[in-house]
Amino acid sequence: MFSFSTPDIWEKIANIQNSCEEALKLTSAGLVPEDPARDVPTLHPKLHPPKKGFSTVEGQARMLHDLASIELQAMELGLRTLVEFPDAPQGFREELLAVTVSEAEHLRMCLEGIESLGHKWGDWPVHLALWRAVSVEDSLLDRILIVHRYLEGSGLDAGDTLIRRLEGTAGKQTIQKIVKQINFEEIGHVDFGSRWYREICKENKIDPNTDFPERMDSLRIRLPKRIEPLNHDLRKKAGFTEEEIAYYETLRLDFLKPSK
Repeated sequence: MFSFSTPDIWEKIANIQNSCEEALKLTSAGLVPEDPARDVPTLHPKLHPPKKGFSTVEGQARMLHDLASIELQAMELGLRTLVEFPDAPQGFREELLAVTVSEAEHLRMCLEGIESLGHKWGDWPVHLALWRAVSVEDSLLDRILIVHRYLEGSGLDAGDTLIRRLEGTAGKQTIQKIVKQINFEEIGHVDFGSRWYREICKENKIDPNTDFPERMDSLRIRLPKRIEPLNHDLRKKAGFTEEEIAYYETLRLDFLKPSK
């Protein structure tokens, strides 16, 4: 019924609206696969081939390919939450459907950008690190923090870095436009998570100021490490408080420490 088991990426995009609408009809949690199907090789990020710089067409295409893999996982994680949390507030579920369809549009933009550079989806391997950061044992608050406030929040920082790196890339205004549009629209996706995190905390009489650091401490062990400098302005626009940003700054410094 859902597009997790469909390997073809264009078919996934074509099916996402119907999949989300079907998920909205669920009255009990549905099952999701351990991993979603892919039509390209999947490898741990450490095993991916070296990347070329943005001064090369291949380097730009590879960047869009990596971004497409992220947007694909974001799209599938949105659908996964709809499938696994049928009892979530209806307003949350309806907004999440719109966010998920928007992720599919970002994915389409990336794929078309890759092709405009003379490359194609599958020229490089992809990873499933975002998908594997969540669990069937998550609570709804866990899922919101992981997907919308950590993974997508980190995407704001990385996207801002990409935009600045692309500024000096002559003749590639189309690629810059894709990244800028995605990063701008992701602010709303992250803000969606910020708003609903606080709303669900309120409904359950939970203090978000206390819950946030405690919940993040319990989840951080399975989160992908993010070491990009934080963009405080974008994060504030996306609903982060000063205290939450300070928490992530400390977490980033911890991730930068060499492993023992």
